[in-house]
Formats: sequence, C-alpha cells, structure tokens
Amino acid sequence: MRGFFLIGLTLLFALTLAITPMPSIIESYRPDWILLVLVYWCIALPHRVNVGTAWFCGFLLDILLGSVLGTHAFMLAFVAYICSANYLTIRNFSSWQQSLIIALVTAFYHLVDYWLQHFLTTAYFMPELLWPVLSNAFVWTFVFYGLRKYRRTFRIR
Repeated sequence: MRGFFLIGLTLLFALTLAITPMPSIIESYRPDWILLVLVYWCIALPHRVNVGTAWFCGFLLDILLGSVLGTHAFMLAFVAYICSANYLTIRNFSSWQQSLIIALVTAFYHLVDYWLQHFLTTAYFMPELLWPVLSNAFVWTFVFYGLRKYRRTFRIR
C-alpha cells in the first residue's frame, strides 16, 4: 500500500507540473511530465503501473487541461501498453538509446493527439507541436535517474 501511495505522489506531481503556468516563450517546449513519469513506472514496475493507471491519469489530464475527454486517456493508455509490453527490452538499452525511444514515443503521442483534435475539433497542424519531442528526449535521463533513486530510496517494489 505504501508503494502505491508513493507512486501516486509522483504521478500527482507530474500532473501538477503539466498544468503549471510557464512563460509563453518556452511554453511550446514544455516536457510531457505525466508521459515521462508513466513511461518510467511502466518500465520499472509494470505489475504496479499499467494501462489502467495510464488511462486514469490521462482522464485527469483531460479534465485539468480542458481537452476533449478521453483523448489523453487513450494516448497514455496506448503508450503504457507499448512500454509495459516491451519493458524488458527497454530496460536493457543505454540512457541515450532510451532517450531516442522516448523521442519516438513522444512524437507518436503528439501526432495522435493532433489527429484526434483535428478529427474532433478544427485544430490545424503547427510545427511547434513537435518541440516537446526534443525536450522530452533531453529531460528523460534526469527523470529516469531521479525516479530510480526515489524508487530505491523508498524501496518501492
């Protein structure tokens, strides 16, 4: 029960970072904190954090951001499925290889988000949509090692 609570704290912190205001100059570079934290937990503890957890976090993110309900939930659940199904392979990659995987997953996430928004509303593609791909790839190493230290310190299993 303690591990569930500590994992929930990290997800809550990531949701808080997702809605924290940023200067307009760097807003388009905002990392997808909830995506990064979910990918880490799906790789580290796939028996604890899975598609259901990702769907719930995505639903909360939809509510917090005011987007169409279910879009982020669907995308985060799909990303969690991919990461949970391949967690043994992803764990064995080096840090820079994992960053490349995160960049591909983030690009997929944002392109599906655009596609759903375009299908459901009148959204148009803007190249700024893909800037978080670079910031997520850069931030992944820090998120990975920070959450790994957190997991080992509090002995989350």
